[in-house]
Amino acid sequence: MTQESLYTLLRERFDAVLREAGIENEPIGVVCRTLTPEEAIGHTVRKDFPIITGKDVMIEATFRGVRGQAFTDAPTTFSGSLGDVLKMDIVHNPHDRGIFIAVLNAVMGSLNRCTGTVHCRTDGPEQCAKDMLGYLRAHAPNARHIALIGYQPALLNMFAESEYDVRVLDLNPANVGQVRYGVTVEHGQTAKEDAIAWADLILCTGSTLCNGTITDYIGIRPEVLFFGITLAGSADLLGLKRVCFADRYE
Repeated sequence: MTQESLYTLLRERFDAVLREAGIENEPIGVVCRTLTPEEAIGHTVRKDFPIITGKDVMIEATFRGVRGQAFTDAPTTFSGSLGDVLKMDIVHNPHDRGIFIAVLNAVMGSLNRCTGTVHCRTDGPEQCAKDMLGYLRAHAPNARHIALIGYQPALLNMFAESEYDVRVLDLNPANVGQVRYGVTVEHGQTAKEDAIAWADLILCTGSTLCNGTITDYIGIRPEVLFFGITLAGSADLLGLKRVCFADRYE
């Protein structure tokens, strides 16, 4: 699947959801804004989350009082209607894409089509790592080699101290080649094929939806589990398996 076909499909299916709910033509206001790191993730023990170091920025949309968030490297603000959002160029314009995804999460959350549209804060990421370990032990008991796509320090630390062998891939030059929690961060493109072949299970950040690299992890083997809030609403629309515990810590 190409990026263009993915985003086109996502738009079509979101449009269908709006039509089914009868809100596609309503002049409902949507506000989207950029969050500060403190607003997004609170005061965490670790200070190397991408939202804190500045690589990624979180934007937040509000629809009928429900918040939807998305990580993006092309943040911007927006105020308008759902009709305006559907007209955005999400294929070629990363600013439009980030807004579209945040709004989609807010709307899908308001329609009870997904949970976990708001990032966990403060102690949440540490608890998330513990919950993820429990989930994998229960649902993927035979997996031993885990490829972590996207640098998430709490998850990486958890894996490094667990019975799993882990490789972590990232696109941020500040992380690539660095040893973090005893694991060398590998390049998200050059090491990708080798890591996929090595892994029993791939745990991939949903933020790949915003930068388009998610297409590298759709329809492949081994099994891919997506995590995080960015993919909250789109996982349902695209038929992707997502594991996220953010709604437990709100």
